[in-house]
Amino acid sequence: MRRLSNILILCCLLVLAGCSTQKKTVSGQWSKIKETKPTWHTCVISGAKAVVTTSGDRTSAAVTMQVVHDSLIIVSIMPTLGIEMARLEATPTEIVAFDKVYNRYAVTTYEELNQRLTPKLTWQQLEQICSAELPTGDKTAKLTYSIGKESITFDIRYAPRKLDVPVKMNRLNTRKYRKMDISQWL
Repeated sequence: MRRLSNILILCCLLVLAGCSTQKKTVSGQWSKIKETKPTWHTCVISGAKAVVTTSGDRTSAAVTMQVVHDSLIIVSIMPTLGIEMARLEATPTEIVAFDKVYNRYAVTTYEELNQRLTPKLTWQQLEQICSAELPTGDKTAKLTYSIGKESITFDIRYAPRKLDVPVKMNRLNTRKYRKMDISQWL
């Protein structure tokens, strides 16, 4: 169970850092993609499906992504029975990953994460992935990452987006959780 929990937290930290997608390859060359300002203020994707494959494991989960443009992203990961087991809360300056099974969390900045992650991640890329605004479209994405020698692939099947709808951006209170060093998960 602890290994599954670690995978889920790692998923939280990585599910949003795109490098390649199905149909067309982005290959970490996000700088060549024209960034356009979204015409929406909020975006909610409920019921997306994600399959995470590492060298030794394959895990499936339902994912809910809520985005407030240029402000906050909350990603809930629910591998079984719709129970949130992991959560990612991201702002333009930091990312907080929660392991709700073992009541722990880790905080990182994009700079710290990018010291371990290949390709690099920016807030704008994270927002594009969580709002299904990838260059390849809003239906599916295949994302591959490297952390050291470990390679992780995410296959995401997006559910329909709901734009400019009310969002429940209830951030978790970190006092209920034990703070962990991010290097324990990466």
